[in-house]
Amino acid sequence: MRERSRFVRGLVSWVGFRQTAVEYEREPRFAGETKYPLKKMIRFSLDGITSFSYKPLKLANWLGFLLSAASVVGMFVVLYLKWFAHSTIAGWASLLMVMLLGNGVTLLMLGAIGEYIGRIYDEVKERPLYIVNETWGVGTKHERKPSYIP
Repeated sequence: MRERSRFVRGLVSWVGFRQTAVEYEREPRFAGETKYPLKKMIRFSLDGITSFSYKPLKLANWLGFLLSAASVVGMFVVLYLKWFAHSTIAGWASLLMVMLLGNGVTLLMLGAIGEYIGRIYDEVKERPLYIVNETWGVGTKHERKPSYIP
């Protein structure tokens, strides 16, 4: 693969190699301490998430939708309280609802931009469309050669 920062565990799964789990009981560490503390494990997991998914970018879209919907519902609640219950404090509720709606729309726009960035990210990696296990009749007679098609 031509990409610079390769997440090998994800690439093995992406290529389609058969995988199976092997269960074992790990012996306690004999000496020393782990070379993968929590900070490195978090960085490793973020590499895995960002290398094979742009769902975190889609999260902004969903949060924007939820925030916008909550602000619209909140506006109806504030209007109900003002007109029928007469129990609102002047200014705070309308200001809060306008801010929530503005932030929700901003997150929706960021989510749309995130969709584009995610698609660009997939294209820039230049992963092949197909991975061919073996070919027959290409090159020398009866030559079996693994290859890929970019």
